Amino acid sequence: MSQDWSKKEVEIIVEDYFEMLEKELQGIPLNKTAHRKVLSTQLNGRTDGSIEFKHQNISAILAKVGQPFIKGYKRMSNYQQILEEQVIRALQNHESQLRPLFEAFSEQAAPKAPYSKPDDYKSCLEDGPVSSSYTEMREPSYKTSFVNYLEKEQNNRTLGFSGEQFVFDYEGWRLKDIGRGDLVDQIEWVSRQRGDGAGYDILSRNADGSDRFIEVKTTKLPKESPIFVSVNEVFFAASHAEDFYLYRVFNFNSQKKLFIRQGNYEDFCFLRPVVFKGMF
Repeated sequence: MSQDWSKKEVEIIVEDYFEMLEKELQGIPLNKTAHRKVLSTQLNGRTDGSIEFKHQNISAILAKVGQPFIKGYKRMSNYQQILEEQVIRALQNHESQLRPLFEAFSEQAAPKAPYSKPDDYKSCLEDGPVSSSYTEMREPSYKTSFVNYLEKEQNNRTLGFSGEQFVFDYEGWRLKDIGRGDLVDQIEWVSRQRGDGAGYDILSRNADGSDRFIEVKTTKLPKESPIFVSVNEVFFAASHAEDFYLYRVFNFNSQKKLFIRQGNYEDFCFLRPVVFKGMF
């Protein structure tokens, strides 16, 4: 059984992670291997696997409080409480450096180049993350409230528009690929033509011609990044589970990818209420 990390070790690896995060947000290339080698000498010979896992823990904590995280370290949620406390402390200590970088991340509309259709949509499809791998371990051990930059990014209208354009074009390709090119003209970009509030963004068709209700969520981060869902969207998916699809577009500022989930949100992801409405 591996030995728990000491407070000093936690401080060292968190500071290293934040150094890499600042570089990534500034577009500075990272050499993660070099960072691991230096850390190994500072952390009593911790293995590469142990260091990698701890980096993934830090990503999970940042995502939990709505902050951008390093793309190469997908979330792993089994972590010590002292790690969460140190990450929160580091967020507070680095606030002046991180705030403009986080703001730029949430406001950046990717891609910078003009939108172009992929040559092969099949290469854009990936399996989604395993939903059962994440549960909320505990209530936060801190009281400080942070700006939710992951939600701000999702609400970036230009980024969202680009993601919906990508899915709209993908749907035309998908229908042709399954031999139903005759249905392409029936695809409707609902959020663009009618406005938000329908509970979905695009109305497409299934192979038998029935409705396919599509909600698009777009991010520049990896597929493990959380999504933010309105009450209306949750209710709509629950009442149209057989025909409802989440299209999660990710890595949008590099090699854009897509995974698809069908059904009620609670069937494929862990939903955590973050706002309550009090009625009198």
